[in-house]
Amino acid sequence: MPLFEWTSPLPPSLKQWFDKKNWHLHDHQIEMIQHGMEGRSTLLVAPTGTGKTLAGFLPSLIDLDQNLTQGLHTLYISPLKALAVDIERNLTAPLAAMQNGVKAETRTGDTPQAKRQRQRENPPHILMTTPESLELMLTWSDAPEIFASVKCVILDEIHALAGHKRGDLLALSLARLRKLAPHARSVGLSATIANPDRLKGWLDPDPDPEKVAVVRAHKSTAPEINVLMKSGELPWAGHSAAYAVDDIYQLIQSHKTTLVFVNTRAQAEILFQSLWRMNDDNLPIGLHHGSLSVEQRRRVESHMAKGSLRSVVATSSLDLGIDWADIDLVIQVGAPKGTARLLQRIGRSGHRYDLTSKAMLVPANRFEVFECMAAVADIESGLLDDPDDHPGALDVLAQHIVGMAIGDPFHPDDLYQEICTAYPYRHLSRQDFDDTLDFVTTGGYALKAYERFHKLVPGKDGLYRIAHRSVALQWRLNAGTIVETHTLTVRMRGSGKLGKIEEYFVQSLIPGDTFIFAGRILAFLGVKASVVEVAPTSAAEPKVPAYAGGRLPLTTNLAERIRQMIADQSGWSRYPDAVRQWLSIQDWKSSLPGVDQLLVETFPRSKKQFCVVYGFEGRNAHQTLGMLLTRRMERQGLKPIGFVATDYALAIWSLHPVETPHDLLSPDMLGDDLEEWMQESAMMKRSFRTVATIAGLLEKRHPGAEKTGRQMTVNSDLIYDVLLRHQPDHILIRATRDDAARGLTDIRRLADLLARFDGKIDFRQLDRVSPMAMPLMLEVGREVVTASAVEDGLAALEAELIDEAMDGIDFSGPIQANLAL
Repeated sequence: MPLFEWTSPLPPSLKQWFDKKNWHLHDHQIEMIQHGMEGRSTLLVAPTGTGKTLAGFLPSLIDLDQNLTQGLHTLYISPLKALAVDIERNLTAPLAAMQNGVKAETRTGDTPQAKRQRQRENPPHILMTTPESLELMLTWSDAPEIFASVKCVILDEIHALAGHKRGDLLALSLARLRKLAPHARSVGLSATIANPDRLKGWLDPDPDPEKVAVVRAHKSTAPEINVLMKSGELPWAGHSAAYAVDDIYQLIQSHKTTLVFVNTRAQAEILFQSLWRMNDDNLPIGLHHGSLSVEQRRRVESHMAKGSLRSVVATSSLDLGIDWADIDLVIQVGAPKGTARLLQRIGRSGHRYDLTSKAMLVPANRFEVFECMAAVADIESGLLDDPDDHPGALDVLAQHIVGMAIGDPFHPDDLYQEICTAYPYRHLSRQDFDDTLDFVTTGGYALKAYERFHKLVPGKDGLYRIAHRSVALQWRLNAGTIVETHTLTVRMRGSGKLGKIEEYFVQSLIPGDTFIFAGRILAFLGVKASVVEVAPTSAAEPKVPAYAGGRLPLTTNLAERIRQMIADQSGWSRYPDAVRQWLSIQDWKSSLPGVDQLLVETFPRSKKQFCVVYGFEGRNAHQTLGMLLTRRMERQGLKPIGFVATDYALAIWSLHPVETPHDLLSPDMLGDDLEEWMQESAMMKRSFRTVATIAGLLEKRHPGAEKTGRQMTVNSDLIYDVLLRHQPDHILIRATRDDAARGLTDIRRLADLLARFDGKIDFRQLDRVSPMAMPLMLEVGREVVTASAVEDGLAALEAELIDEAMDGIDFSGPIQANLAL
């Protein structure tokens, strides 16, 4: 029978609840119910606001209504704690309407211990959790009994986990879960998957593509997305978007509820302060990011759910799935860095099937105008970013192997077969598995003599067990793949906890210094037992905390679109006057970055020689290119001094000019040059620290104590040097190289860049800075320290650069027609 003719399968109580809300089942929800009744795993690709999450739960609610038994029935896994809490809140109404005793609860790292124990003894029917909490629960000795009753596993926002180490950990947990509950079906939910077939393996290891059904839904209206254009005020560089704060505040005033997204925690604090200073109407505005205390974040989420806030300034901590139907505008401050991420954020507005999602993008500088408009164009054409499909990380595998031994002794053959059903590990070689098992058993050849690295022991029966009970305690304290820099708790004197802040930032403070945190200006009083004591103050010139993690990477799709937009002069009419003038004078005085050629400029300035490469491949790839180019330039006697990288370009300054960029930018730099640099790079040691922590070689937390960041660094660096010298093929060294290639160095994208433009370089030798190089020159000027010095110094530098680059042209006024020719 065709789905659209299907009689409603909802239980009477649930149908009555639907009718009371004047809701009806959409086609994709009916399809999900049908596949659920067939016991078939399903991937639902549906825009935000189409009832996607409810569609995932409906088959479980129907089954529980018809066959209510004790035990865990449905496991819902979310990438965010806030999302899990929100889903529990949204399930309250339909469960109350059903009146059949179905229980739904949340279990995350924030769940009180007493509640966790009760959930273990008497599991709810529906449990909302995170990948980390699931892995911990699977190590319980009674996990086989608890999870045997599971009939459905829902993976929400599956695209946000695929391609990352948290996803690797989840995939390994799902492999064990399938063994404990072999008849459970899997449901994947996402709003932003370009190619669903690439994620089917997450739901079922069977290679038959027809085994997993794909259901698609479409919203009745396309999102309404605009880009803020303030031609005369667009900054050349920077990321604060301070020029547009008035406009942002006016948008908040003119809408019922506005969600303002930024890309970093520092940006969130700065923008919140700026909005608060001009908030003469006393509009209730909240702040939400990952460094704030759980209590503060939950308070903001609760007020937002009640509709008592006019706006929230947030980072990616609120990217996914939060169901606040009353949001009528999303503002993205700064370039979105990826279409999938932007579409996810936009979907928080108009969070209903019949409403239009509305968004305003606010570029923070001139380059970001292209990025914002490129993202809008990609969304309009349906071009999204697929998650990265990389082999599962070996450090995550090491952690998982120990966890499985904590739960129950295992035979290597059995565990290897099980792990190969985890999608990222489907091609795992037996040699890599054996090497990883050897590492958690002996530490590896170079560390064999140190008993503290011996976590597992093989028995005469061929089974591997934990070496001693303390291994389980240490593992549970340090499990997970989110490794942050060492943080200290921030506490208001005479009041409560505000959140956590990076240790290295606190080390730069002296008593009396002021800094921005938790949406207010605080005075630093001192540190006592890992607690930063602060007091409120009205002092000006506060410092801004430097958070770990940096900026979000620019996706490949957006980079390609930006190149096309700059090269296509027929489309320039949509840009602000200042941007059109900028491009026109760049084309007249130098050249424009092309689609098929790599633009390289050189020019002298301040007794130094500058070389600018317009790669558009993201900050990480450009930083790696800068490291490698300076090595080559040093060998050529050019005496490089330093470099600065952005998402769009790289600028290197030296004492002697670059005259043959074709030789410098050849693909062979990724051979010996890369190998030598990676051996010496401090970045590799930082990567190793993360890998070693995830793998369990370094343990940040101990019962009743926690190592400082300095202790972790010293221990990590010593071990790295030992392994590099005595066992360079150790699995942690290999995992570190893989991490560096995929993340911090982005070698893949750099290799693509060098191969694509090999022999295709547009080399321009200029006598002064070009208009397009000005943003990079201003980034160089940001090396001064204090806030006031930055503002004063950059203002003077900007005026100087404009005069130099434009050679007397009035850049702020209308450009003469002949200048564009």
